[in-house]
Amino acid sequence: MLDLQRLRALHAVSVHGTVGAAAVALGYTSSAVSQQIAKLERETRTVLLEREGRGVRLTDAAHQLVATAQELLAIVERAETELEERRGVPSGRLTVAAFPSAARGLMPSVLADLAVRHPALDTRLTEVDPHLSVDLVAKGAVDLVVAHDWDIAPLPAPAGVDQAVVGDDLCDLLVPSGHPFAGRGAVRREELGGERWICQPPGRVCHEWLVRTLRAAGHEPEIVHQADENPTLVALVAAGLGIALIPRLGRGPLPEGVVEVPLDPVPVRHLYALWRTGAARRPAIAETVRTLRAHWPDVAAHRPPAPPPSPAARTRSAVPPSPAAARTPSSPI
Repeated sequence: MLDLQRLRALHAVSVHGTVGAAAVALGYTSSAVSQQIAKLERETRTVLLEREGRGVRLTDAAHQLVATAQELLAIVERAETELEERRGVPSGRLTVAAFPSAARGLMPSVLADLAVRHPALDTRLTEVDPHLSVDLVAKGAVDLVVAHDWDIAPLPAPAGVDQAVVGDDLCDLLVPSGHPFAGRGAVRREELGGERWICQPPGRVCHEWLVRTLRAAGHEPEIVHQADENPTLVALVAAGLGIALIPRLGRGPLPEGVVEVPLDPVPVRHLYALWRTGAARRPAIAETVRTLRAHWPDVAAHRPPAPPPSPAARTRSAVPPSPAAARTPSSPI
């Protein structure tokens, strides 16, 4: 009989691409994942992974097993959802993937709130960019995703994945204190020509937004410095090396030498929670989405998180987000 945990390990390698990445996602060591797959190879008398450069490649037989594993994992998820729904309280393990600034600026207070109110719920967070995380939830590699989009790149919601709006994150133009824009009430996009920009690398939504928006305003952006993390971008602005457009979520206090200037119109990115349709009835999903949305007003306004609800409120069952709360990324809020 095939072992489900070994099938889960093979499925994780298929989804994440490497044994190391699969191990991180599963919370195991790389050697433990390799051992699980080696045992599966012995059980099936089939080669499942082949070396390819520094990585591995799944054989045809492995791809067949991965398809079977995905079906079995979906059945297990339905069974676990039904049991949790019958108990009526959030419980079990819930894996969450969130993009970096949400993982830094939103998730700590949300996870702490859930831990206090629902001790039977074991929530595990992984930092993943939106262009990867949506596929992970669709394939069953994670249970819930916190992702974002911009007006130029609506967030795709694959078949079998539901979503709900968490909130809107405003973005500001950050300039050195000696810059001509410093002290302005607002700056229009048409005025941004000839600036030296500090931005995330190509392939990131923020990078694409900047390039496409400035080109639409008649300017070709000169991107002189690139970095993945927003705090690094802010530090480069503070050093007087250029200007940047950075969302407020997870940005933190601005250092000396950096001035925040509104851009007119204000760029907005939309935050979403996404989960598999089959898990929508799971109380852990419903309660986590509700908690994300409850914490967002304080996060967006840079206020301390609201205290956990009263003990009486803790006994109430979580309810899934109403249909009105869910929308396609391109429709208005």
